[in-house]
Amino acid sequence: MKEAILKNMAHMTYGIYVLTTRFENTINGMIASWVSQVSYDPPLFMVAVHPNRYSHELLTKSGHFALHILAREQKDLLSLFKGPIAREKFASIAWEDGMTGCPILTDCLGCMECRVTQSMAPGNHTLFIGEVVNAVFNEGKTPLCTLDYEGCYLGKE
Repeated sequence: MKEAILKNMAHMTYGIYVLTTRFENTINGMIASWVSQVSYDPPLFMVAVHPNRYSHELLTKSGHFALHILAREQKDLLSLFKGPIAREKFASIAWEDGMTGCPILTDCLGCMECRVTQSMAPGNHTLFIGEVVNAVFNEGKTPLCTLDYEGCYLGKE
């Protein structure tokens, strides 16, 4: 049964997002695929982050995150957010401080800055529920999703 569960998980489709956060002078960004809208009024989004991720600590301390929607053509940007050194991730791309202080990538389809209203750890990831406090929408291209991405995150890291 375990193998069937893993195969099913590998075939579920999700968007591929860049999540950014800041606590004091420390910024970070990570790839996030376990993301979902959970409410329209108020606008709430859920992100699942493993506790061993550096962004988890920053999110917990700051209470804010920004979710960036990338276009299919921007798949190469993802490689920037796999490295271990936070500041290097932002060195070669355009970004600015958002309303919450989170880094906002200026070249993306859209971005939502969220204030964490709730968090829970029902399994091996923490679910952060965030209310949108600021949003920008730049253009309507086809968003990047797991069907466009090599590899599959099953939540083991």
